[in-house]
Amino acid sequence: MRIVKEAEERKNEILDVAGRLFGEKGYDATSTNDILKEIGIARGTLYYHFKSKEEILDALIDRMTEQILEKAKSIVEQKDIPVLQRFTMMMLALNISDGSFEHEILEQVHKPQNALMHQKIQKKLLSEVTPLIASLITDGITQGICQTDYPEEAAEMTFLYSYIAFDDLMEYNEEEKKKKIAAFIYNIERLLNMEQGSMENILRPLFGENS
Repeated sequence: MRIVKEAEERKNEILDVAGRLFGEKGYDATSTNDILKEIGIARGTLYYHFKSKEEILDALIDRMTEQILEKAKSIVEQKDIPVLQRFTMMMLALNISDGSFEHEILEQVHKPQNALMHQKIQKKLLSEVTPLIASLITDGITQGICQTDYPEEAAEMTFLYSYIAFDDLMEYNEEEKKKKIAAFIYNIERLLNMEQGSMENILRPLFGENS
């Protein structure tokens, strides 16, 4: 008996299966035929929702990042919380580490065969997270905590520095990791003209460290 599903339900089913296959086999090694076979639908049904495999990837990334970005935005908007505390809370909210399905996919993006996934996620986060960091920097400037004439650019540099430097942090040995973290904190304080050591308690928890 043919099972007819509502459009949104079918679309999410395609994303669920594609995401699992991308995680297991890699984006490049997964074909639309693999997705069709796994779900048991006709090619026309797939193309009704998505015109290409890359469009599936874009939708999957949007779905994965939407929830954590909304949570991060809500934290930034809570002006009653001190700005530096909001920064820590926001960055922790962006860290998917709960063993969820999305986490399993994101664990795969650092592999060479998933370079396109990695690039697209970085682009998505850069466009969405940079304004949040810039907003916090602006609040910090207003409160006299930091100083820069270029909050948006400083936010972009902070994100890119942290994303690239710590993208594969687990590959470093303990001494290299500690040096990377210390250098990151030092340079962020210099970038934002902050008192030396003022970001220690804020940034170290992001790496699972105590100050």
